[in-house]
Amino acid sequence: MKQRVLKVHPQDNVMVALTDLEAGETILDEGAQYQLLDAIPAKHKFALVDLPKGAEVTMYGVMVGKTEANVPAGSLLTTANLKHAVKEFRTGARRTDWLKPDVSKWHTRTFRGYHRQDGSVGTANYWLVIPMVFCENRNLEVLQEALVNSLGYGRNKNYLSQAQQLIELYSAGSSIEQILQADLQYGIGQQPALRLFPNVDGIKFLPHAGGCGGTRQDAQALCGLLAGYITHSNVAGATVLSLGCQHAQVSMLEEEIHKRTSLFNKPLYILEQQEVGSETQMLAEAIKKTFVGLIQANETERRPAPLSKLCVGLECGGSDGFSGISANPAIGYTSDLLVALGGTVILSEFPELCGVEQNLIDRCLEQEDAERFSYLMKTYQERAVAVGSGFDMNPSPGNIKDGLITDAIKSAGAAKKGGSSPVVAVLDYPEKVTKPGLNLLCTPGNDVESTTAEVASGANIVLFTTGLGTPTGNPVAPVVKIATNTKLYDKMRDIIDINAGTITEGEETIQHAGERILDYIIAVASGEEVVAAVRLGQDDFIPWKRGVSL
Repeated sequence: MKQRVLKVHPQDNVMVALTDLEAGETILDEGAQYQLLDAIPAKHKFALVDLPKGAEVTMYGVMVGKTEANVPAGSLLTTANLKHAVKEFRTGARRTDWLKPDVSKWHTRTFRGYHRQDGSVGTANYWLVIPMVFCENRNLEVLQEALVNSLGYGRNKNYLSQAQQLIELYSAGSSIEQILQADLQYGIGQQPALRLFPNVDGIKFLPHAGGCGGTRQDAQALCGLLAGYITHSNVAGATVLSLGCQHAQVSMLEEEIHKRTSLFNKPLYILEQQEVGSETQMLAEAIKKTFVGLIQANETERRPAPLSKLCVGLECGGSDGFSGISANPAIGYTSDLLVALGGTVILSEFPELCGVEQNLIDRCLEQEDAERFSYLMKTYQERAVAVGSGFDMNPSPGNIKDGLITDAIKSAGAAKKGGSSPVVAVLDYPEKVTKPGLNLLCTPGNDVESTTAEVASGANIVLFTTGLGTPTGNPVAPVVKIATNTKLYDKMRDIIDINAGTITEGEETIQHAGERILDYIIAVASGEEVVAAVRLGQDDFIPWKRGVSL
């Protein structure tokens, strides 16, 4: 019989419904019997024992809230009877031993990547066009229009033909009802040119709203982020457009590049509009230099590289009540496999680590990192509270509807992405990863801000779990979308790459799913698999201005 409920941890006093349960049902689980007083929707939780008002609620073996009213055994936990609450945390004795998974089957595996002079290896090969300030965004649009389609980087599938179909229907006298009911077809417009540079995966443009008008700290952080992309293993070189008078100066960018690598030798063309003069002249120069850069980038070809050269970002967005029991622990096992192979993983989204701080502090190899993580979490929370918010306000309406009713529940499940390996470093935004192993990176929980930051820190692939569906991608790193449930996977196959709903359906173990994901990563890293976010051109890029973003 298919499993209908799950007690995640032996110490838990709540249970997760894996399918819709009706009020009055008797639930049997491992010899125990529970009478349901309420209907329990799939992904939601019910109390296993009577919980008086003020009682601690435990899930994943940690406190995830306190009751606001008496909650009898068999009752549904809701936002009305459960509020966010977590244990205090402190630095102290640490436990950094861990049971490494068996990685013998991958010891001799390689992926085919782009080798850079600093020793890193890319999973892709892109050319970047970057503005130092938002004033240059329009010039980026001009360059994009001039270069992308003509060099063979346009997309076949377009929606212009659908607009044309509607124009034809309207012109023929169709009614509004007929237009609304029309079955519009994807059109294949003008076929893009064949790629002139087959070893270059694309030209990526990174427009943003920063560079001036904020604080000098904002400008420094932006330059650090942009330097992270320019020096990234998936990037062959860059064209940089500067106005000249903005806070984010070119000298600041060059300083940040040097911080990240002393071996920087990629083509880097910087044009300053106030120095060059006319816009026409600057754009002509930018087109020429970008074209020359592409010629240079095309000289690099894929070659075998050890799996230790993989740096994987761990992300979740549009999470649901299954995230913490299927996709997140699955990529947590993938994370452990990569660490055991000498690779690097990045766990971010600090607002979504609220309540599991002690576990992560205890896993820090160095006392200095334990203290830094504690400091970053506390100051982040204090800043949120100072503007009338707090980590407790983090779950979105979609999260709550699908079973994540407190930030602590969401966080305890989100932290599963980091597996069980020791924490080798704690980084503040937008620092670069320098140590193999599990790294913690301070970012918001905002999907795009966090993914943008993980890639700037060095992630050459991102694993992104979702229970509700999201079109998030990144300009330079493949973002692998992993569904927490089969219903989502079947519904949104165009944007989802992997189904982890097989775990809650009892078809495979977390370990097997984690191994399956690692095999997929290797194929993506070698250019053998193209993820949905790349096919669809989902190039999301949002720098974080160090304000309060949950």
